[in-house]
Amino acid sequence: MTVTATAPSDSPPRAGWDALTAELDAWAAAGRTASLWWRDDDAIEPTPALDRMIALSIETAAPLALAVIPAGVTDALAPVVDAAPGVTVLQHGWSHANHAAPPAKKAELGADRPTATVLAELAEGRTVLDHLFGPRALPVLVPPWNRIAPGVAAGLPGAGFNGLSVFGPRRVSTVNMMCVNTHIDPVAWKDGKRFLGDAEALGMAVTHLRARRLGAVDAEEPTGLLTHHLVMDGETWAFTARFLTVTRRHPAARWLPADTLFAAEGHR
Repeated sequence: MTVTATAPSDSPPRAGWDALTAELDAWAAAGRTASLWWRDDDAIEPTPALDRMIALSIETAAPLALAVIPAGVTDALAPVVDAAPGVTVLQHGWSHANHAAPPAKKAELGADRPTATVLAELAEGRTVLDHLFGPRALPVLVPPWNRIAPGVAAGLPGAGFNGLSVFGPRRVSTVNMMCVNTHIDPVAWKDGKRFLGDAEALGMAVTHLRARRLGAVDAEEPTGLLTHHLVMDGETWAFTARFLTVTRRHPAARWLPADTLFAAEGHR
């Protein structure tokens, strides 16, 4: 399947794309390489949208980390992953169920239930994914809604995890595991799940890349693209394809696979 990376003819002005290129040019001028990575959430089964996402990964040679929901995953997803060498599997909570009482923000791994109960579910999820995907399933947790209670995070190593991924620049943590987050989400979740727009989505990318280059955030954390194949509209797909293509072609940008990132020496 071929996925076009060409932007629509009525796309917004190029200012945001020019800013991205200029920022990557600044990395090149400094003799540095900007690392990037890609995480896609909410996978449970083969769908046309997932096929399209994997095809895009293959076409752009950008490794894809699928965050899979253990309680809902079907056996049919395993051969799809097996057939795509650039795809790895992360664990997306247990069932992606909200346990937070209103008006609190949605959370599956919050402090609303006993920590031991939450960790037991996550450990069961590890068993499920290990059985289905073998070594392609990394012991890395992606909390639903990117939220996790400190007590749950502290217990992750005992539940078999050595990695954690949420949203936003990573900070110094007492959790003994590798943290690699995402920083670019092109979906406008509060506005009908439409495309956020080039300016805002690219602004996220440029902001994190510049902050890394200037030392305002952890310069070693790769800039992460976060997608959700099941809810993306045509404009979001077009943006994702173009973003992958533009960065892949720039000599100062390098897309890294999740297994490399979470096996990196040391913990952050």
